[in-house]
Amino acid sequence: MMQLGRTIPLSVLAVTAAVGAPSMAAAFSSTGQTAVCRASDGYAADFGGRRTFTLRPLELEAIKASLANDPVAAQAYRALLARADQALARKPGSVLDKRTIPLSGDRRDYVSLAPYWWPDPANPKAPYLRRDGQVNPERETNRFDRSALGRLVSDTDTLGLAYYYSGERKYADKAAALIRAWFLDPATGMNPNMNYAQAVPGRENGRAEGVLDTSGFIGVIDAVGLIGPSGTLSADEVKALEGWFSRYVDWMRTSPNGKAEAAARNNHGIWYDAQIARFALFARRDDIARRTVTAFAKARIEKQVDPSGALPHELTRTRSFHYSIYTLDAAYHVADSAACLGTDLYGAEVQGRSLRKATAYVAAYRGRQADWPYKEMKWPAEGLDDLLTRADAAWGPGAYPRTAGGDVVLRYHMTAP
Repeated sequence: MMQLGRTIPLSVLAVTAAVGAPSMAAAFSSTGQTAVCRASDGYAADFGGRRTFTLRPLELEAIKASLANDPVAAQAYRALLARADQALARKPGSVLDKRTIPLSGDRRDYVSLAPYWWPDPANPKAPYLRRDGQVNPERETNRFDRSALGRLVSDTDTLGLAYYYSGERKYADKAAALIRAWFLDPATGMNPNMNYAQAVPGRENGRAEGVLDTSGFIGVIDAVGLIGPSGTLSADEVKALEGWFSRYVDWMRTSPNGKAEAAARNNHGIWYDAQIARFALFARRDDIARRTVTAFAKARIEKQVDPSGALPHELTRTRSFHYSIYTLDAAYHVADSAACLGTDLYGAEVQGRSLRKATAYVAAYRGRQADWPYKEMKWPAEGLDDLLTRADAAWGPGAYPRTAGGDVVLRYHMTAP
């Protein structure tokens, strides 16, 4: 039997609104302060107009206040500004930068290579062969769009955070320029489809799995929120960007690749839900986001988490632990979107299965790499610490250690707010 909202985490309170009233989720600090995510408006009302959905106001405000006396946060901030300054020097990228012409003949269509497929060493002209867990470096060359998309995601995220913490408009200006070039410029903007993503030479011109390539746009949306108060993107431009994501949501729901990805029963299906829920929220299509998060407990948690908390579909991989935490990262995005709509997926339990159990399952192997009973080519110790820091924001404070490094300390206060 499904039990939704049985446990209300300290950081997320789901409030089921009356018909016609906005649903909301409130994040609480230890001092009693609250920040509420209000459906498609995100945290804007409690974050100075910054319309974020993953980044939480109380976390970032606490970090900002600590920069003068927290050496770890201060070091991360200096590193952030160094990366932001490098991003300032790069020209905006676009899908026109690739050397491959899509089969459509339209260079504005995105093209990428499937990561784990390689040429056949016995016959270079034969269809590519799969090597699970081994990324073909050809994927990141300028033959394809994958590396340019990755730079867009990384640079807008960096610039958004740099603007928030420094207040220097140059970072917001650059982030806006990157977004215009990738999404809004009629000459360079990407078409809202992934018809030719994760192609496999000799086998498929584009695959359902290619939908995963746009998962980084979840972070782009929060970067747009962070630069919101600067006004560097006009109201008309933000509306046009919402329109781009609305058209992409339609493609995800109706295209063969999109529908096949929605039907996936491994991490791809959960990442599909993470994307469509967040993109629909940003596009102000709350009805689509709500349907996704309402179905999530039975459609994903019940079917993809076993009673022990393991994710069986990920345990067959050569990087089983990596894919387990990667899947949970996606599930947390769904839960964050759900909280904005009044649904508590962090506390949901169905047939004895839950995100909390799945988190506890991987958390038990922190510092115990040798005890993991499945294949893992490269132990993701830092990835686990990052996940558990995020988990503490959901179930804490004190539920899991906040020991992450890098720029995670600029997203989650290492002493819970």
